[in-house]
Amino acid sequence: MLYQIYETQRSFMEPFTDLAEVASRMFSNPQLPFAQLPLAQRISAGYDLLHRLGKDYEKPEFGIRTVDVNGVNVAIHERVDIDKPFCELRRFKRFTDDPNTLTALKVQPVVLVVAPLSGHYATLLRDTVRTLLKDHKVYITDWKNARLVPLAEGEFHLDDYINYVQEFIGHVQGIYGNCHVMSVCQPTVPVLAAVSLMASRGEKVPLSMTMMGGPIDARKSPTAVNNLAMQRSYEWFENNVIYRVPEKFPGAGRRVYPGFLQHSGFVAMNPDRHASSHYDYFQDLVKGDNDSAEAHRKFYDEYNAVLDMDADYYLETIRTVFQDFELVKGTWDVRNERGELERVRPQDIREGGLLTIEGELDDISGAGQTAAAHGLCAGIPQAHHLHYEAKGAGHYGIFSGRRWREMVYPVVKAFIAAHQPPQAVAAGVRAAPKAAAKTGAAKPAAKARAKPAAKAAPTSPARRKPATV
Repeated sequence: MLYQIYETQRSFMEPFTDLAEVASRMFSNPQLPFAQLPLAQRISAGYDLLHRLGKDYEKPEFGIRTVDVNGVNVAIHERVDIDKPFCELRRFKRFTDDPNTLTALKVQPVVLVVAPLSGHYATLLRDTVRTLLKDHKVYITDWKNARLVPLAEGEFHLDDYINYVQEFIGHVQGIYGNCHVMSVCQPTVPVLAAVSLMASRGEKVPLSMTMMGGPIDARKSPTAVNNLAMQRSYEWFENNVIYRVPEKFPGAGRRVYPGFLQHSGFVAMNPDRHASSHYDYFQDLVKGDNDSAEAHRKFYDEYNAVLDMDADYYLETIRTVFQDFELVKGTWDVRNERGELERVRPQDIREGGLLTIEGELDDISGAGQTAAAHGLCAGIPQAHHLHYEAKGAGHYGIFSGRRWREMVYPVVKAFIAAHQPPQAVAAGVRAAPKAAAKTGAAKPAAKARAKPAAKAAPTSPARRKPATV
């Protein structure tokens, strides 16, 4: 009933939020007499804030029209390559008339970004994608809102997520021969499982894996998010946070973990910070600081836009990742598309590189949780391991904002370039590590190129320590 109550309340409030928007514009429009009244600017700001607190936030657009590539403005065409019931594989294709730039674009690495399915839309990684597009061909998983997926499409399980990732990797490999995979937060676990299963079958694995701020081993430095999942039973989650989609949506009747509950959890983690942010927005409107006000709108247009997750996927993630720790214990069996169970064995990955990234101030994935991947991937030669800690960065700072662009991205760019096939490096991609020289990332990456896998000294998972920068 909670979902129905929430939707009824939202529908009831919708006319009032629309009215608040109209009133805000009336008191701020200099052409109208209302704007000449005393305190008109404050009244307008108050109505504007009321509108934004009560409005419904729809899925944002990526909105990446162009990117600058070495001083040349390159056009971006966004399209869907694969449309699955619960996800779209979205490609950002680059176009230019400049011959030299076109030649450079053709030999740049291909990156599949696996976005999190944890409440927000993939557009949360807009800054990640925009930055990557300067030096890479980019694909991203764009997960669908489960309340829009009809029941006829069936259920969605954690195993299905892994099968999707493998299909997407195979699709990109089929076009370019191979690719690099980047996973941000939640997907680090299913991506590692997907690549592990591919390696166990003897299939071609990605050239490199970049894992950012994810709960590979949620037992390390547990955060408030981890503690909630570990302290409550599986039955508690099933009985208290799972609801059926109301009749008004295409997915009516589907069992989901509603996005509004996840959003409430996000806000509850830092209520004072959000309250201060909204008050500052009000003050910026009163002062006429349009740049600061617009920055606030852009952030919360993204932050407040949430999606529902299929109940089976959500509950299985809670149990597998945060309660039973099946990946790190080596007890995880995944059902493939043929209905067969396969054991996840990260130690079977013997090719490619592994880069893990953590934020020093991450309050969602604690210190050491992502780095734990190095101990699991014991089959990857030592020279191809790298761990990076972004000083002063929180969870979002490692993939969005100034710290991502200036600190993290140069490391990612260098690591990917170092694991490109030799012919691609010779064609001009070799310049990428140079950009990261100040971070120290270029040196470990150079070792990875110079030291062949066959000569790497075997290292046990317990003693394996990645190079750090």
